[in-house]
Amino acid sequence: MNEKIISYIKDEVTNEAIDHIDANEDLLGSGIIDSIGLIKLISFLEQEYQISIPPEDMTVENFMTPQSITEYILKLKDQ
Repeated sequence: MNEKIISYIKDEVTNEAIDHIDANEDLLGSGIIDSIGLIKLISFLEQEYQISIPPEDMTVENFMTPQSITEYILKLKDQ
């Protein structure tokens, strides 16, 4: 799941070419994802994993790193 998320971020969200994104890379703090990119990513995640992400879950903690995104999605799918 991490690789699919990282691939989407590299191909569709970033404004500049990025060779490598680590699973624990701070996506928001490093500027890899901005607010518009975050909305695109959330839309992708909802479609790809057939989930609904409520506004109250759109927090820095859930979307800081590819790993935190993966953990959040797995938690949602378990509910």
